[in-house]
Amino acid sequence: MNQTNIANLRCPWGQTRDEIIQEFHDHEWGKLKLDDNYLYEMLVLQLFQSGLNWRVILHKRENFRKAFKDFDPVKVAALTDKEINDMCNDSSIIRNRRKIEAAVKNAKSVIIVSAKYGSFAKYLQNIIPVQIVHDPEIYEDVPYSSDLSTKLSLQMKADGFFFVGPIVIYSYLQSIGLINDHIECCPFKYEG
Repeated sequence: MNQTNIANLRCPWGQTRDEIIQEFHDHEWGKLKLDDNYLYEMLVLQLFQSGLNWRVILHKRENFRKAFKDFDPVKVAALTDKEINDMCNDSSIIRNRRKIEAAVKNAKSVIIVSAKYGSFAKYLQNIIPVQIVHDPEIYEDVPYSSDLSTKLSLQMKADGFFFVGPIVIYSYLQSIGLINDHIECCPFKYEG
C-alpha cells in the first residue's frame, strides 16, 4: 500500500501533512503503553489540552518534557513554588497556573496510588483491566466519554487528581491505548 493510500485511510484527524500529528496518530494513539512515566506524561498533556487544540500541545511536547522533568512524577511532585512561578512565565509551554499546579498535584497523586497498587498502570487497570477495542466505521462514531471514563474520572477525583473529567479521561485512555478507537479501515489500528 503506498503512502497516499495510507494517508487516505487514516482516522480523519491523522490525515494531515503535520508530521508530529501523523506520528502521534500512527504510533501512539490507541497503542497500549503502560510505562508509569508515559502514563503521567499523557495525563499532563491531556490536562493541558483541555480547551485547546491537540496540535498546539503536541508541538510543545518537548518543551513540556523539559519543564516537567521528563515527566518523572517524583521530580514534578518536588517542584518548588519558585519553579512553578518560573513555569508560569515560560512561553514555551502553556502558561496556565491552574493547570501547572494541577499537574504537580497529580504527580503527588500518582505517587500515592502507585504505592498503594504497585504502579500507576495497575491503578488504572484496576478499573480497566484490558484494552478496549472499538470498531467505529467513521470517526463521528467515536464517543467523547463512556461509563468507564466516568467511573475512572470519579475514582481519580476521589484519589486527589485534578482536571480529570470524563471527557479528558476518555481522551487520556485513547492516548495511552487502554481504549483503541482507530476507525475500522485505519491501517494503524493494530500496528505497534
